[in-house]
Formats: sequence, structure tokens, C-alpha cells
Amino acid sequence: MVANVDVNPDLKKERLKCNFNIEEVTFILDGGKDKTLQRRKIEDIVLNSGVSIDPIPEECLSLKERYDNAVRKSVLFGKLIKNELLEISGLEGFGNSALKRTSDAFFKEVSPFMLHLGMFVPTIIGQCTAEQQSKWLPLALNLKIIGAYAQTELGHGTFIRGLETTATYDPDKEEFVLNSPTLTSSKWWAGGLGNTANHCIVIAQLYTKGQCHGTHPFIVQIRDLETHEPLPGVKVGDIGLRMGFNTADNGFLRFNNYRIPRENMMMKNAKVLKDGTYVKVARHAKLTYGTMVFVRVTMVAEVANNLAKAVTIAVRFSAVRRQSQPKPDEPEPQIIDYLTQQHKLFICISTAHALHITGLWLWRTFETVLSNMKSGNTDSLPELHALSSCLKAVSTSDAAAYIEQCRYACGGHGYMLSSNLPLLYSYVSATRIYEGDYTVLLLQTARFLVKAWEQAENGNPLTPTVSYLAAAVAKQRMTWNDSAEGMICSFEAIAAGKISACNENIRRHMKSGMCFEDAWQLTTVRLVAAAVSHCRAMICRTYWSEIKRLTATSSNSVKIVMEQLASLYLIYWALEMSGDLLRYTNINETDLNRLQQRYEELLALLRNNAVGLVDAFDFRDEILHSTLGAYDGQIYERLMAEAEKSPLNDMPVQSSFQKYIKPLMRGKL
Repeated sequence: MVANVDVNPDLKKERLKCNFNIEEVTFILDGGKDKTLQRRKIEDIVLNSGVSIDPIPEECLSLKERYDNAVRKSVLFGKLIKNELLEISGLEGFGNSALKRTSDAFFKEVSPFMLHLGMFVPTIIGQCTAEQQSKWLPLALNLKIIGAYAQTELGHGTFIRGLETTATYDPDKEEFVLNSPTLTSSKWWAGGLGNTANHCIVIAQLYTKGQCHGTHPFIVQIRDLETHEPLPGVKVGDIGLRMGFNTADNGFLRFNNYRIPRENMMMKNAKVLKDGTYVKVARHAKLTYGTMVFVRVTMVAEVANNLAKAVTIAVRFSAVRRQSQPKPDEPEPQIIDYLTQQHKLFICISTAHALHITGLWLWRTFETVLSNMKSGNTDSLPELHALSSCLKAVSTSDAAAYIEQCRYACGGHGYMLSSNLPLLYSYVSATRIYEGDYTVLLLQTARFLVKAWEQAENGNPLTPTVSYLAAAVAKQRMTWNDSAEGMICSFEAIAAGKISACNENIRRHMKSGMCFEDAWQLTTVRLVAAAVSHCRAMICRTYWSEIKRLTATSSNSVKIVMEQLASLYLIYWALEMSGDLLRYTNINETDLNRLQQRYEELLALLRNNAVGLVDAFDFRDEILHSTLGAYDGQIYERLMAEAEKSPLNDMPVQSSFQKYIKPLMRGKL
């Protein structure tokens, strides 16, 4: 970081233009003033000492050096959590979002411990009996053991039922025997598995008394706790270089007749008795699946956070960067004054708000469903599954696209790793394909939508997120109006029209003698589109209604700017979906022209508040990791300071000159 520098004068002026209370918006995004103060307290404890800062940029280190550094910082961060942060009133340990945000200061990519806290611990809570939790949770939370989560295999990812790893029960020894019968059964991609973890949760096909009972989770020790050597019967290692996540220690794992105690099967929802009898609780499959949506639910807010970082960087850069000279004899304008730059960036701000607010709403929905499940009611789980599937798919896709758009908006400097934009992109682009592939998840949502359409046709009650289908079944054509509610209803009409067309196509194929699954396969392109439209309508409705609720007691200026952002989001997507609107509503060219004019007017209204809006995300410089996005706006000083840290600048002449270039110049090569 650059010490003792003044704030760039252009950035100073931008902040003076802001006409709303920035902290008030921060409180809304954090969920209240108390949560903001708690988050800042956590950040002060963790970051004020400077232990998160690397003297040499992480990207300049070798792969091994980066991994070692990530482990070192993971241990430091773990000690801070254990010794200081858990004592803060109201802090919920590994589940606290402020901790995840603060950890970003330590890791430009990710910690090798990420899956320990993100999946190993939550799965113990979700899948273990009280007795098992009393054994494993203290070990995991006190970092006496380090865990990974091994589900995906070399040959299977999203299709869990196709996993090939086996766990066969031996009643004579009261043990499970784990095997990887094929190359494709090798566990693959598990974070922290390659070199860090000594335990992992393994998802395997359970066999007992000659019968397969499907996939079940097991806690498996894979390394010696003293030497860290892989145990006999275990082959484990790193999967190799990735596009990103290279400090995440993603690994592979294979078993050869490896034995674990019967008690290591996670038995909250199903168990194997000593004699090998398999016992499951009622609705076992649904209860197991309920814990699987946890990561998808949390991911929506997580990618919103990363998009917020990217647009903070890009907007601050755009306020400082000056380019071209459209009017002779006048200074080069700030690039944020160009309408095209506003078009690139302001939708990124509103999308970060939309996904963040929808993510919080989804978390509350998840907590309600989880509470119902604990009392035996799983009726709302299918809707949650459909919600989490499409929201995970669409939010990760949108966030990746808009982070890349932020990078483009920063021109050549956005290509610098020191901008942090390439690293943010590589991180979020990975989220689109893990914990469920984009297309597969949307097709899972589509199955729910097809069933909901049939329920609507039969006059049965509909769950809240698909209640709009009732009007479509009644053949009520949507009349266009450009109010917020009117646009949202139009988006729902688009989704309903596409769902209806999917049902018609499936039925048409089945009438010709085709089975349902074949008819489904021939409709999948339409089904994916229907699920995306449903998700988009749901985000728009949630964003608009939640903004109204969250700003009900806000100052007038905050209400105005937050509604302007939400309106921008609605109008942007109305223009993007103009073809669908023409197909499913009575919108016309005049209406579309009016929308385009309103969109451009909103860009102008938001222009002077752009820097204030990204300041409201309240990211410390340590968390942004960006030469372009620091609060002081000294982009050129920071770029040069970071460049000077490169190992290629450690001497004026590199050894390669004497070895290769000089002989070449003298004709000796």
C-alpha cells in the first residue's frame, strides 16, 4: 500500500457531489447499524495489525510459495477467530458473513481451510447425530483436525446418484470398507484435500447385506495426525494448476480397501446397525438433500459481495481516469462522464444490490424451511430447492459477466493482476460451475415449474414464488404498463408463457408415443430459458419489494437513490428482454423508446452519486486488494509502487541477458 498520500482531487469532488447519507445505505446493506458496527469491529481486530498484507505480491510467488503463504495466513486467521473474535457478542463463528468478508483481506484467491469451515463443519452439524456432533464438532471448531468435503468425482459431478466410490459394511469387524473401483471414481476438486486436510467427509454408495442404499456421507481420516503422511489404503494429492483457486489446494482422493469404524457413518438421517441392518428416518432423501442446498443459498450473497468489490474498483478508477478530448481546448473528461461508461457500470452497482438483497431474503427463507424440517415438515423443501438452484445459477452467471464488464471498463489497467479484477473474475467464474452446473441446476428448477403449471391447471394451491401462474392458466394476457409493478408482472408473464410452451411441447411429443424423459430432453433448451425467466422475475420482485421494506424509515434522499437503482435494474432487463415482452405482452415500439429514454435519464440521475454508492459498500483497501480501487484514488502511484515489487525488477540486468540475448546479438546461437 502507498502510505501518506492525499485523496485524488477528482475523487474528492465526486464525494462532495453525493446527495445522500452514505452510512445510511451501508446500514441497510449490512442489515442494521449494529451489524455494521460489529463488522467494523471485526475488521479492526483482524486488519489493523497489518498481518494480512504480503510484502511481495502473492501472484509473484511460485505455486509452492503461494500455497505455503496461504497456509501460514490461514493459521494466523484461525488463531484470530479462536482467540479474539469468538468472544464478540453475537458472533456465530464460522457462519458469520463479516468473517468471510474479512478473510478476503488475507486471501486474494482462497484459503486452503475454506472448505473446512464452509462445508466440513456445516455437514457435521447437518448430518451427524447429537452424539457424533459431541465428538467431531469440538475437534473441528478448535482446529484439532482439518477437514475437506469429497463428493465430486473425476467422472461425476452434479449427478450424485452416479458416484462410484463404495462403502461396503463388514459386520464381522463392524467397519466400512471404502474403495475407488475405477479411475473415474477418484474424488476430484475437493478444496483443502490435496495437501492440507487430515480428515474429509466422503460421499459414497453404501452397501450392506448385498444391497446398495445409495449415497451417504462418512467421516474419514486420510492422514496421520503426527506425520501428515497419507494412511495405508489412501492415495491423495493436488489436481494441478487451475484457472484460479490455486491456493485452495484442490485435491484428488482414492481408496483401496480402506477401513473406517461403523460409527464414522454420519447417522442423523440414516444408519447401519451392528449386524448390518440399514435403518433410515422418514423422508430420509429429502432431509439429506436439505443440507445440500446450504452452499447454494450462501453463494448468492457471496457473489454479490465480489461484484460489489469489482464495481467499487471500476467506479473509483473511472472517476480518476481521464481520456480523450471530445471538445477542443477543453481538459480530458473523466471517463465516468461518458454515457457508455455509465451504461457499463451502473447496472453493476444495481445488480450487486439486487443479488445481495435477494441473497439475504433467500437465507431467511432457508432458515424458515430448516426450522420446519426440524419439526418434521419438509413440504416447503421442493420450492427452496428450486429457488436455490436457479438463483445460484443466475447470480453466479450475472456476477461473472459483470465483473468482466468492470474489467473492460478499466481498459488496459484492468488487465493488471494488481487491479484484482482478473482474480475476482477467475474466482466468481468458478462459482458458476461448482455446487451444481448452470444448466443442470436450471433444469432442476424447470422440473418444479412444470409440476407447478400442472397444479395451476388443476386448480390446486400454488407456492408463493409461482403464484403468478394462476393468471396465465386462466389465459389472462398481460397488459403492459411501465410502473415497477407493471414491469415485474410482465417478467412473470414471460416466465409463465415459456413454462406453458414447455408443457405443450412435452405433451405434443408424448402424444406421438414418446416417453416423458425423451420428450423432456427434446424440450431442455426451452426449459432452461423458462427457468432463467422465472428466476429473473423472482429477483426483480424480491429486489423491488425488499427495497421498499428496507427503506421504509430511511431519509428521503436514501429512498430516492435506492429506488433509482432498483428502477434502473428493472428497466435494464425490460430492454434486454424486449423480444420476450413483444411476444408475451402488448408492449409496442413507442413503449420501448420511452423505456430507453427513462433508462438514460436514470444514468444521468445516478451519475453524481456513483462514487458515494460504491463507498457505501464500505470495503477497506485491504479487502479490495486493488491498485485501481483504493479509497484515495491514487491509481498511478499505486500501479508504479506495485510494479516495483516484481521479482523481475530485483536487478537491472537479468541472467538471461548473458545466457541468451547477448550470444544471440553476437551471432553465437
